Amino acid sequence: MSAAHVVASGLGKRYGDHVALDGINLLEQGGLITLLGPNGAGKSTLLRCLATVVAPDDGSLMIDGLDPRREPERIEIRRRLGYMPQEIGLISGAKVFDAVEYIAVLKEQRDDRRRRRAVFDVLDRVGLRDVAGERVERLSGGMRRRVGVAQALLGSPTLMILDEPTAGLDPDERMRLREILTERRRSTTVFMSTHMTDEAAISDTVLVIADGSIRFAGSPGRLAALAAGRTWVQTDLPPPDVRASWRLVDGRHRCLGQPPAGAELVEPTLEDGYLLIRTPVSPG
Repeated sequence: MSAAHVVASGLGKRYGDHVALDGINLLEQGGLITLLGPNGAGKSTLLRCLATVVAPDDGSLMIDGLDPRREPERIEIRRRLGYMPQEIGLISGAKVFDAVEYIAVLKEQRDDRRRRRAVFDVLDRVGLRDVAGERVERLSGGMRRRVGVAQALLGSPTLMILDEPTAGLDPDERMRLREILTERRRSTTVFMSTHMTDEAAISDTVLVIADGSIRFAGSPGRLAALAAGRTWVQTDLPPPDVRASWRLVDGRHRCLGQPPAGAELVEPTLEDGYLLIRTPVSPG
């Protein structure tokens, strides 16, 4: 089965007076799509809609031509889905193997031998086979996140939804996850959320989300290019109309915005482009 085809048009979601999503449009099939934005931007709400956990109030969503508003089609979508929520629900007292096998049972993997092999395969992939018999409450926070990744990998899903999967992971664990995502992007449509710009660098597509809306959609290179000619360093204190600035270890200031005449321009980064989108322009 090929990577899931995801089409969203005008998705909206409200919680009381709060607008969590406001007219989201998507057209994706295959690759790694990273939702980048601050806490409260709407990333988790969008992922929950894509995972069929919550239903949007407005607009339409189709996954492989299936409509999650219809129960039989929603069940079929979930058979193709690997989902890791931000708050991983692990059964109290369960062993690592049991926590992952439980998802395999839910996915109707009935053959005991094949199911056990599949569970050990994903535990191998996330580096947890040696602790398969440990109880999950005894694991570190990062290891519990890896249990969640293992659950999402079960059954070779064609759609993966990962909400803040790198939270609490150490550098080695983040590198392992990047390797997994690099492999899966070839045959899977992977949506991942983060608020850390460096995690978006490996993406095929970056979606910058703020206040429930998509402010940018494109490659990491295109996002960085938004700051071309608008990133510079200087020794003096930044001017008051600078969009963003911070002090470097050498005492100079890195600045974003409209550079003054003769400014020492520097190569922009993905973070520079993101900050230009996120930082409002000061009134003139």
